[in-house]
Formats: sequence, C-alpha cells, structure tokens
Amino acid sequence: MRTYFQRRYLGIPYVLFMAFFVIAPVIVILYYAFTNGEGQFTIMNLVGFFTSGNTIGTLLYSMWIAFIVTALCLLIAYPAACVLTLSHIKRKNAILLLLITPMWINFTLRITALKEVLTLIEGNMALYPFINTVIGMTYDFLPFMILPLYNTISKIDADLPEVAKDLGATDRQVLSKIILPLSMPGIISGVTMVFLPAMTNYVILDMLYNSTYIMGSLIGSYFAAYDWHNGSMISIVLLIIIFVITLITDRFSADDEDRKGRNLL
Repeated sequence: MRTYFQRRYLGIPYVLFMAFFVIAPVIVILYYAFTNGEGQFTIMNLVGFFTSGNTIGTLLYSMWIAFIVTALCLLIAYPAACVLTLSHIKRKNAILLLLITPMWINFTLRITALKEVLTLIEGNMALYPFINTVIGMTYDFLPFMILPLYNTISKIDADLPEVAKDLGATDRQVLSKIILPLSMPGIISGVTMVFLPAMTNYVILDMLYNSTYIMGSLIGSYFAAYDWHNGSMISIVLLIIIFVITLITDRFSADDEDRKGRNLL
C-alpha cells in the first residue's frame, strides 16, 4: 500500500511532548489540588489559600520583591541597550556578548561567587536578607532584560532620531516620543521574563543564607512535608496568576502594535 508523507505528521513529536511533559503534569497537580488525603474531591485547599495569612502575606511579599527586581533590571538594562544600539561604539556585539555571558555560566557558580563578594562587603549576610535577595535576583535576571531590549531597539530605523533632530526635537524628546514607544515590545518581553521567575525563584534566597520565604519557598516547604495537596493548590494559583499576567502583557503588546500602525497611517 502506497503511503504519502504529509506535513502535519511533523507535528506529532510536539503533540506527544506537550501531552506527556505539559498536560499530564498539570493534570496531576490539579488532582492533588482538589483532593484531600483520602482522594476525595474538596475545595478546602483553595479556601485555605485565601484564608491563610501566611500564604497571602508570602504572595504579596513575593510580588513586591519581583516588582523591585524587575524595576532595577529595567533601569539598568534600558540605558545599556540604548547606548549599545544608538551610539557609535565599535564592537557592539562584543560588548553585548560580555553582558549576556553570565547566562552561559552555571547558575550555582554565579551565585556562589556573588555570595563570596557580599560576604566580603557585609560580613554577616543574615543582617540584610532583603537587600541580598534583590541583589542576587537582579544579578541573575539582568541578561534576560538586556537581550530583548537590545533586539527591539536595534530594529528601530536609525534615521528616525536624525530626522526628529533635524525637525527640532531635543534628545529628551527623541527618547520619549520615538525610542521609548517603539521599544515597548522589548520592555514588555523583558518585564515578563524577569517578573514571573522572580516571584518563585527561592534557590537564590537559600544560597545567600536568606530565611525569607517567597512563593517558591512555600511550595517547596509543603512538598518537603509531603503535603502535596496544599502545595499543588499554591502551584495552580501561581499558574493562574502567570497566565493572567501573560494575557495582560500580550494585550498591551497588541495594542502597541495597533497604535503604531495607526500612527503610520
């Protein structure tokens, strides 16, 4: 019997991967989140999440840390990306490579090196848990903010700032009216790549001798105590939060593209 190859067959490996490594784990988490120790359906795990002061406090604290880290990364990365793309510095690619090289180094080695530096400066690291957390996460996530900003700003037509200046615009006006609006997709992408992991990355806290709990720490503590039901419920709530934030950022990105299209027309 003669068989014909069809292009849709190429999607079979991806479908299998999604089924076994994405959908199946989510189903398992949903099962534990809405069952009790006897395997009976219950919503008490969900009720417990919103009625527990410890859980809500940890969530708010995690979001606060993520906000501070994201803001710092943006404040550092945006000027760096603008200088690399808009200036006449030679070997820009080499400088960019130096900025993103830490991504290629083992995570444990990087945080261990940072811990030694902070110990040398502070002495007892336990005295400054919040500062150490912010420094550690900013150091770790900074390349994830620089790269999308650089890619977006580098695609801006280099003649636009020159034309704006010829028409009488100042450097500040060029930045606020041209560069900043056109770089919004990179900002949204970088914020998403930094804010969401910063809410759950508790490994940095542990390696920097930080006793502060964030959502990742809380989930880990439940699973370490073999309380898979409450741990799974927290994971589901975080998954929903991430999904909502992703929808919002995508909506902003789509609105920005529509706005740019209307302005061009």
